[in-house]
Amino acid sequence: MNSKKWIAASVLLLFVALAAGALWQRYSGTQNAPLPPSDIARYRTLVGSGGISAQQIADAAEGLFDEDSSGATQAFIMMRDGKIVAERYGEGIGPQTKLLSRSIAKTVTATLIGLMVSDGRLALDSPAPVPAWNQPGDPRGAITLRNLLQMASGLEHSEDGPPRYNADTVRMIFTDGASDMAAYAEAKPVAHPPGTHFTYSTADSMILSDMMTRMLTAREGAEQRRTAMMEFVRGRLMTPVGLSSLTPEFDPHGTMIGGAMMHMTARDYARFGEFLRNKGRVNGHQVLSARWVEFMTTPSALNAAYGGHIWLNREGEGNPLFPGRGSRRIFAAVGHHGQYLLIDPTRRLVILRMGISNDEQYLGIRRALVRLVEMFPQG
Repeated sequence: MNSKKWIAASVLLLFVALAAGALWQRYSGTQNAPLPPSDIARYRTLVGSGGISAQQIADAAEGLFDEDSSGATQAFIMMRDGKIVAERYGEGIGPQTKLLSRSIAKTVTATLIGLMVSDGRLALDSPAPVPAWNQPGDPRGAITLRNLLQMASGLEHSEDGPPRYNADTVRMIFTDGASDMAAYAEAKPVAHPPGTHFTYSTADSMILSDMMTRMLTAREGAEQRRTAMMEFVRGRLMTPVGLSSLTPEFDPHGTMIGGAMMHMTARDYARFGEFLRNKGRVNGHQVLSARWVEFMTTPSALNAAYGGHIWLNREGEGNPLFPGRGSRRIFAAVGHHGQYLLIDPTRRLVILRMGISNDEQYLGIRRALVRLVEMFPQG
């Protein structure tokens, strides 16, 4: 498919997704009134939830299915101690349905970067190996891997606009940057000295994806780049962790779209969250370095609410969580439209919410999530 057709198809898919959200079936229910038994039966519960009843979980989770306050929820899963204790889907969605992530993909990308750091292919505090920045005197040559992971590259970037249609993220994914997204991102000039300013940037994630691909193959052909990356993803993440449904998308140049546009079933998203809760350990095997997960979940110097491509439940710029409630150790992969993969190590919880919501409905989602979290004791 040529780049113009690919861009047109991508824009069409975006509008289809937004339309689907507007037409999604409405669910009844409130956040306070107890649900009748027939409504509780809509949840797949319970496996050893520590004395919390099905009624309590269903009542708390119903806030996610109140479309007026939270938008259209496609999937909800709660895990405790690695077991599903509650699961519910929207109309037409089920356990085998692959759901499109937005920025949850960033956390997957950071995990893959961690595997390459453990392999010795990349170094956290060395200059990022980007050929376009190798000219003498180019200030971008000082940008490190840490800077990119913590959204402190200093590169000029507009994530959301205004206007939204002219934001760098939209241009990179859907219009003039779509044929080679990493090249678009890497061509941006420095707006701030690297490591001095926090700017949330999907472009930084695309640069990380390109770096990984270049570590895996020197070839520039799109097919060779896709193949090399998918072999790495399958062998080092999908198979060891059990994420059989993980399906990344690639741009026409063969670069994985590492800041968005990965697909998984709800159960695989939750399984990925459990993998992070266990600090990279699966079935007794350390797949990802525990030190890398600690890096990801440690507050960055410029924004205490952000670690290494993951949000932290602390006061800080742009925090989509609920600082002051729950635990400061909560961390989450968060995506546009109100996508949350929330991990609470203190309560041994993983909570997934996938759906389509507008900005005004995010507060309703957060209220439901914190209510679910606070039902369980810490420790």
